[in-house]
Amino acid sequence: MNDKQHHPDDGEKVAALADGERPTLKTIAFMAGLGVTTVSRALKDAPEIGQATKTRVQLIAKQIGYRPNRAGVRLRTGKTNVISLVLNAQSEIMGLTSNLVYGISEVLAETPYHLIVTPYSPENDPMQPIRYIIETGSADGIIMSQTQPSDPRVRYLTDHHFPFATHGRTRMGIEHPFHDFDNEAYAYAAVKSLVERGRRRIAMVAGPGPAHTYYWHLDDGFRRGLQESGAVPVMLDHWNGSISLDDVRNRTEMFMRQPNPPDGIICCTGGLTVAVVAGIEATGMKLGRDIDLVSKQTTHFLQWFRPEIIVFNEDVRHAGRELARAVLRRIEGADPTQLQSLSYPEAE
Repeated sequence: MNDKQHHPDDGEKVAALADGERPTLKTIAFMAGLGVTTVSRALKDAPEIGQATKTRVQLIAKQIGYRPNRAGVRLRTGKTNVISLVLNAQSEIMGLTSNLVYGISEVLAETPYHLIVTPYSPENDPMQPIRYIIETGSADGIIMSQTQPSDPRVRYLTDHHFPFATHGRTRMGIEHPFHDFDNEAYAYAAVKSLVERGRRRIAMVAGPGPAHTYYWHLDDGFRRGLQESGAVPVMLDHWNGSISLDDVRNRTEMFMRQPNPPDGIICCTGGLTVAVVAGIEATGMKLGRDIDLVSKQTTHFLQWFRPEIIVFNEDVRHAGRELARAVLRRIEGADPTQLQSLSYPEAE
């Protein structure tokens, strides 16, 4: 077929889609007045196709909602054009998941890939969704979070030479793509902020606890800050782990009513902070007067809630973008040591 066909008028273009069928390459070819082969190459950004033709074809494809047939793509290339985001089903706290998804989607929107979220229950084996994806070949790459110091998912995916990137680091001697927030720098800066306000007895509420790598980064920064400043750590035994926010609130109230409570507290998530504030205020204490509190936040919320909270921002949308870029480049074969990045705490 000659690529220089006639250009249909508006009536013909409408007729091309009037039957309600899914748009195909033939639909775009008809509307653009081009051959199907030219359209296919233009959508793949082939160098032999002129930029004006590519732009016109891609605009038509976008306007009519064209999507490649995934089954056909997989038969031709062996690829699914799917990236799977594997998440703990309880990880949606203060917009963390939604911002992560938004950032990933921003990058994938400019590629043939699309995102599928694969949740798993914290009561189930976190390896289960990973094995399923590998065994069924249902994605070309995986993004996952809540890494452990020695993470069996990282070892499994590395052994199977499967592209992935993690939101968080490991401590197992395996080089792999990651993006992480520098929790050590955050905890260190949090201690310094409290000491500058005259606080000397400092506690930290660090979330899920030593099962996750970021707990140890927080702990390293916390201890370094205390050592340099001479402040006293107040240990909150059995506060870390999978405890509900109700429990955090009640334990905070109980602890703050005991002799010699902390005069400064560091929290690692916005959800924990809200619960801790509720426990503090149940005792009649006031933030900024009797006690100061530092928290990370992933959305601009905490200072609306209580302006006295000392806030450091974590840009989770940026993390999503970095993770998407890392896994796409890993699919292309990039060295994992070139796909590792950190973001740093920013004071509000």
